[in-house]
Amino acid sequence: MGWFSSSLFRRKDVAQLIGEMNDGDRLNRRLGPLALTGLGVGATIGTGLYVQTGFVAREFAGPSLVLSFLLAAVGCGFAALCYSELASMVPVAGSAYTYAYATLGELLAWVIGWDLILEYAIGSSVVAAGWSNYLDALLRHVLAVSIDPRLQSAPWDFDVQRGVFFLRSVTLPDGQTAQAWCNLPAVFITAAVTVILVIGIRESAGFNAAMVLLNIAVILTVVGIGASYLEPRNWRPFLHEEKGWSGVAEGAGRIFFAYIGFDSISTHAEEARRPQRDLAIGIMGALTICTVLYVAVAAVLTGMIPYGQIDINAPLAAALHAKGLTFAGGLVTLGILAGMTSSLLVGNLSQPRILLAMARDGLLPQGLFAAVHPRFKTPWKATIVVGVVVAAAAALAPLGFLADLVSIGTLFAFIVVSVAVWILRITDPDMPRPFRAPMVPLVATLSMLVNGYMMFHLGPENWLRLLVWLVLGLVIYFGYSRRHSALRSRALEAVPRL
Repeated sequence: MGWFSSSLFRRKDVAQLIGEMNDGDRLNRRLGPLALTGLGVGATIGTGLYVQTGFVAREFAGPSLVLSFLLAAVGCGFAALCYSELASMVPVAGSAYTYAYATLGELLAWVIGWDLILEYAIGSSVVAAGWSNYLDALLRHVLAVSIDPRLQSAPWDFDVQRGVFFLRSVTLPDGQTAQAWCNLPAVFITAAVTVILVIGIRESAGFNAAMVLLNIAVILTVVGIGASYLEPRNWRPFLHEEKGWSGVAEGAGRIFFAYIGFDSISTHAEEARRPQRDLAIGIMGALTICTVLYVAVAAVLTGMIPYGQIDINAPLAAALHAKGLTFAGGLVTLGILAGMTSSLLVGNLSQPRILLAMARDGLLPQGLFAAVHPRFKTPWKATIVVGVVVAAAAALAPLGFLADLVSIGTLFAFIVVSVAVWILRITDPDMPRPFRAPMVPLVATLSMLVNGYMMFHLGPENWLRLLVWLVLGLVIYFGYSRRHSALRSRALEAVPRL
């Protein structure tokens, strides 16, 4: 028997996945193409743009941050085409986890599902922690009120250069230093978002749409105002003085964090009204809108001030304040809060759907993660669990060093999706494909190469962290998930008894 004959690589047929859409408690199909696009934009434009942009420009890319955004967009574009094809074929909750189950088997499906848990949980925690910083900036600049620094930071941090953890001290208004307690605003916003998500998908999508519109309006305002303060000499030299061309690739791998989210649209396939059409529109539309906005912001930010002087904590607001635009800076901060709230909402909206799909397959406890609220038709228990975990991590954990880990995990998911498209073209060539990615296997191969190239430039320490996370996942799989697998149970029941 070959390697793939093992029960570890038993696959779910695509026809079986589609047939399960009518079984048991399902989610409500209430999302159209505009709502799906809004969810994608809302999930994508958040901490990656408002925080990572300053860090990547200063440390890696300089003004060539524009090229880093474009390189990351190319990798995302190839992956988006693959996502669109699979989402239209298998319009059920689960995203890349479900696609891997249909093509690569149970073990690799678990690996990618475990990887997606990392992506959404840590990503949302980073957003919540960053939200706290911008709330404090808004209160200080607009209302002259400041949050107690001890309630705005995790009690410990991580020194990337030395590779050590240390207790975090903060400076109080009277100049004294004190031990940080927790990030309380992060807990508050996560709790508020969790309540909205439990109530229902329509309410969540409506709130997200309002936040997205405000966010886009602010970004366009930043670009419009910032364009009046451009100094072309700040774009010279165009490449980072120390990194050169390698900084473009390194920057793309790290700024890739800003693109995390458009793929979350596929997790809502079960809630799309016409998934065979609307999912592809939402995925490609969200990616296009975000890329245009990112490139414009990168060009304006690096043109307003020299990249070595960019504030890595709040780059856009600080750039406007540096030009004396205090009111505009406050307006931008308000919009940034809206964008980060939207990003947190969609991240916490997507995560429970991954857990729901895995629980339905028996790989996670069904009573907890597969429970659908009888009135709201949302995975309410999973949503609450995700909210508690995200709030705790944002309040207490040093999340800065995990941002790159989220990027490498997402890139890994993109590669798996690209492989899945290629395999299904071979194993199920006649399966209806409402949306077909063009030039497969070329597009799938380019997706693997470009995204793999960005993974390579994230450094060995991030590969090690990813490996540790995956090993932990394998321990859980062999300790619980394999024995409770619904697919394995059905296979055992089909074996004739002597």
